[in-house]
Amino acid sequence: MNARSKSPARKVAARNAVGKAAAHSPAVVPLKSRALNFGSKWDYAPAPEDFKHIQIAPRHELFINGKFVAPHSGKYFESTNPATEETLTEIAAADEIDVNNAVSAARGAFENVWSKLPPPERGKYLYRIARIIQEKSRELAVLETLDGGKPIKESRDFDLPMVAAHFFYHAGWADKLRYAFPGKTPRPLGVAGQIIPWNFPLLMAAWKIAPALACGNTVVLKPAETTSLTALRLAQILQEAELPPGVVNIVTGAGATGAALVNHPGLDKIAFTGSTEVGKAIAKAIAHRSGARQSAVNTQPGSDGRVLPNAATPRLTLELGGKAANILFEDAPIDQAIEGVINGIYFNQGHVCCAGSRLFVQEGIYPTVIKKLRNRIQTLRVGNPLDKNTDIGAINSRSQLDKIRALVQSGVDEGGELVQSSCALPAKGYWFAPSFLTNVTMSHRVAQEEIFGPVLSVMTFRTPEEAFERANNTPYGLSAGVWTDKGSKIFKLVNKLRAGVVWANTYNKFDPTSPFGGYKESGFGREGGLQGLAAYCHLD
Repeated sequence: MNARSKSPARKVAARNAVGKAAAHSPAVVPLKSRALNFGSKWDYAPAPEDFKHIQIAPRHELFINGKFVAPHSGKYFESTNPATEETLTEIAAADEIDVNNAVSAARGAFENVWSKLPPPERGKYLYRIARIIQEKSRELAVLETLDGGKPIKESRDFDLPMVAAHFFYHAGWADKLRYAFPGKTPRPLGVAGQIIPWNFPLLMAAWKIAPALACGNTVVLKPAETTSLTALRLAQILQEAELPPGVVNIVTGAGATGAALVNHPGLDKIAFTGSTEVGKAIAKAIAHRSGARQSAVNTQPGSDGRVLPNAATPRLTLELGGKAANILFEDAPIDQAIEGVINGIYFNQGHVCCAGSRLFVQEGIYPTVIKKLRNRIQTLRVGNPLDKNTDIGAINSRSQLDKIRALVQSGVDEGGELVQSSCALPAKGYWFAPSFLTNVTMSHRVAQEEIFGPVLSVMTFRTPEEAFERANNTPYGLSAGVWTDKGSKIFKLVNKLRAGVVWANTYNKFDPTSPFGGYKESGFGREGGLQGLAAYCHLD
């Protein structure tokens, strides 16, 4: 009998066995839906940061002329933990009278103390502040996370080291300004009004206070109403450093407090970081004030015999929103680029003005990139911001969460395909799963408007010319990223991208020595480096 032949009964049995095996085998998953699934094998045990030893006062006052004082109106507002929706403390709401008192204190300190202090002595105060910040860095990192919702590992490993670094860096320049600007004689401007956002509260305070003090100016700082806690804890550090009263004043409140500060006639400089909408309103107000007083130039010579412009028109620096493009070429190291893209958009829940919220992928590697992105966001851990393993914390406020949801829904309604992490979100607090949208065009709202959340819009391109043209097709011009193995391609695109900061084969790298700022509706002026110092000096 032929060895290859089989009886009819054996053939039927073989077919039955195949049928049973097929019945028990898992269903075939479509290629685009396939993803790595490790089950619970990569789960981390909870590792929460202890915060019970950190005391938060039930009420915080204004910091004016070196003392904590109650607000004139007697009004306070609640500061809430966005991860739990629990009230942390009450914050004083400053009105026009409080702002006027703060500006008056700053003016007195400038004219009588700070501007007359030898530069090396000013530097000593900044060094002292930097060292105290380092000593209290763990406490400040926990407060930043409680108040803002960002993961503790970001507050601990990025925010606080950068805060101290800015004070150290500018302390070193305090007695060397004439070397920073050869052939010029730098003089302080006077009183600086500074308004900072809620995404990096303490870091933004350091960005603004440190260069102002190093150059001999005094400050009135207004933090965001949702994240005032660390700015007021900084005020306690200033007291501990024995900074002369009035050199730094902190007034808290909502938009009305900021408007009172911007419109105060006693300021010589205004520095604002925040939304483009508010930045436009501030620029309009300053321009109106300048136009109204254009004919009122002070014709009385200054003490050195020169004619000075009317001090009622302050200098202005604006660091506003962004819609940064990450451009990924097919010759780039893709795995490295994926990590850069993840860091660029999901760092601090996307609450970053320079977040890489648009990704342009060269068509040849588009399927590979999408698959890797889909797999990578599944590994991001969302949850308790005080847990050291958390990658994505809480959205800062209910209003910001509503804005993110509305923009994502508009993207879906306009034809975008939403891909989200399958993570479980906590029942309480403000949360949004890390997401990205495909099938997006440049006409979609999500490709044009700043979303300020953990949402990425993915688009494609074919040639380098198309890449930079599409990247520049936005009202903003704050930052961008380029991923390629070719140095010549990097330099070509850097010179064509209309962005204040361009990273090459990396993203979100900052240093006090490097200037930061944008073009177009992302503002004007620079912070950090020599350019940041120049913004707080008269250069004669």
